Amino acid sequence: MSNAHYEVKGDVALIRLDNPPVNGLGYELRRGIVDGIRKAEQDEAVRAVVITGSNGTFSGGADIREFGTPKMTAEPNLHTVINVIETSNKPVVAAVDGNCMGGGLELALGCHFRISTRSASIALPEVKLGLLPGAGGTQRLPRVVGVEHALNMIVSGTTVPARMFEGSALFDTYTDGDLEADAIALAQKAPDEKKPLKRVRDLPASHPRAEPFFLYARNGISQMAKNYPAPLKCLEAVRAAVEKPFDEGLRTERQLFAELMQTPESAALRHAFFAEREASKVPDVGKDTTTRDIKQVGVIGAGTMGSGIAINFLNAGIPVTILDMKQESLDKGVAHIRSVYEGRVKKGKMKQEDAEQKLALLHTATDYDAYSDVDLVIEAVFEDMGVKQKVFETLDATCKPGAILASNTSTLDLNRIAGFTKRPEDVVGMHFFSPANVMKLLEVVRGGKTSKEVMATVMKIGKTIKKTAVVSGVCDGFIGNRMVGPYQREALIMLEEGATPQQIDKAIEKFGFVMGPLRMADLAGGDIGWAIRKRQYEENPDMKRMVIADRLCEMGRYGQKTNAGFYRYEEGKRDPQHDPEVERVIEECRKEMGITPRKISSKEIVERCVYALVNEGARILEEGIAQRASDIDIVYLTGYGFPVHRGGPMHYADQVGLINVERAMEQFRANPNVQPGFWEPAPLLSKLANEGKTFN
Repeated sequence: MSNAHYEVKGDVALIRLDNPPVNGLGYELRRGIVDGIRKAEQDEAVRAVVITGSNGTFSGGADIREFGTPKMTAEPNLHTVINVIETSNKPVVAAVDGNCMGGGLELALGCHFRISTRSASIALPEVKLGLLPGAGGTQRLPRVVGVEHALNMIVSGTTVPARMFEGSALFDTYTDGDLEADAIALAQKAPDEKKPLKRVRDLPASHPRAEPFFLYARNGISQMAKNYPAPLKCLEAVRAAVEKPFDEGLRTERQLFAELMQTPESAALRHAFFAEREASKVPDVGKDTTTRDIKQVGVIGAGTMGSGIAINFLNAGIPVTILDMKQESLDKGVAHIRSVYEGRVKKGKMKQEDAEQKLALLHTATDYDAYSDVDLVIEAVFEDMGVKQKVFETLDATCKPGAILASNTSTLDLNRIAGFTKRPEDVVGMHFFSPANVMKLLEVVRGGKTSKEVMATVMKIGKTIKKTAVVSGVCDGFIGNRMVGPYQREALIMLEEGATPQQIDKAIEKFGFVMGPLRMADLAGGDIGWAIRKRQYEENPDMKRMVIADRLCEMGRYGQKTNAGFYRYEEGKRDPQHDPEVERVIEECRKEMGITPRKISSKEIVERCVYALVNEGARILEEGIAQRASDIDIVYLTGYGFPVHRGGPMHYADQVGLINVERAMEQFRANPNVQPGFWEPAPLLSKLANEGKTFN
């Protein structure tokens, strides 16, 4: 069935794109456009055609539901659709409203005339998937907005307002009125005035100083692109628009597109794109599951985490009451929140009146009675089970029936926490990552008795506050922190064996991590990791002691907060400095342990750290803690600085080959200094490797 609705209004045929939610250019829609154009050509009463969208949007581009299926490339493909439009003997007008993205913009550029509302947005975002526009976008856009504007749009993938190009050849006219009526009027004007049909391909693409411009642009893009080949390929394609005839430029674009499709970077970015969408789906919680209204939120704890959590809800226009037992702490928390909004205003990212509106939604309290009518309360207190118990017992006695009680715990047993209440079905984990108002990840921890209604509500609220919500089951550390434990442990063991903090962090950062494991430990706070280790030592007496890390903590070196950890920090600065004292501690610990230091390669550092993530991730999958391997990838891409161009630890392992990963683990297992039993490959990993399969 066609997704393109055809009707005739007077002497104009209207082709309406209708493929919710964004009018993606799927096979049926492409077929419908071609059929509509042909039908109009054969009808003598029709003098022109208007293509427009439904539901307030033109088209978001390719239909992502067809990615990886035969329909994606089935004829008529988008090139064919545009060719049919471009060669039509009757004028075709694109009437653009809402979003006009990717293939949608390329489709509009293939029309003879274009009209847009001033509120419409346009983009060619393919670079964000490691690709370039593949249906003539790199050849046509420079011809209507100029080479420099086009290159900026294509290389950045940024969405811009259509009105930004008023006065250019991109749109013939803009309207603030009835788009459809004005588009029909424009369509009638061309045959009435006997105007020739304009084709973007016939326009020139030129730059007065092309050679130095492209050289300058290449230098800038090279520095910006780093691990991503697509931006430079975009430049090559745009350069072809300037230097070659249109059809040759189009062939160059197709060739470059095909090359990018084969790159591991594009595969990783596409994997991340789809993984993020999959993460929002909870298999046994359907779209029809009832959700609760969240009109008022409470946040317990006015520290950095609590105030950061509060900002998310204020940004979404939801009133927040932040509670702390100490007025001084409350004042500091409110001051921090205010400073965040003041900073946005100063940078021009927010209007003063908008900031004041957000701040007006913030309320404070020092008594739990303020929570008698909240719909959701999130505790962000000290990571101690005794403290959590008091908080949840009080919330249980104070909050109204149906209120959702959420814990921001990063490692503790959520089922025990839920057991402190008489309503465990209303208890859920909402683990934010610091800084909570910046980091995208939200781990939603599903307790054994958490209701489906609560899960549906929390996943929905995650979208409302613009977080990437990933569901985790209950275990020590959930997905992210459970995996980061062995990752950091391997780094610490390699310190014992002969590596330096600088060497370890440099190797991991060269691999692509935002920050190496020891710098990350200093940022998070050594005392936090130490508290977790001490609890784990008690629970598991056979666990390998992290002697160097523990010794530094015993000395009060907790990282940036004390200006000393694995590195030294100058007051008010975050740049890690080499510290001879750390060298002394490392050497002292090695002697006590009877370890003779050896040279450790960057390859070994990367493999031991990254494969530690993979092996623990495989165990998490086996246990059902994570719903799918791609969820683990999203946790690490959005919460732990894993290099996006590598697609996450599980995707990276798939790319390396699970047989190769397993073989490396066999070598690590022979090391007498590692955690006993850890490098035994997880049964799931071995099974997939033996069967020649992958995690994703």
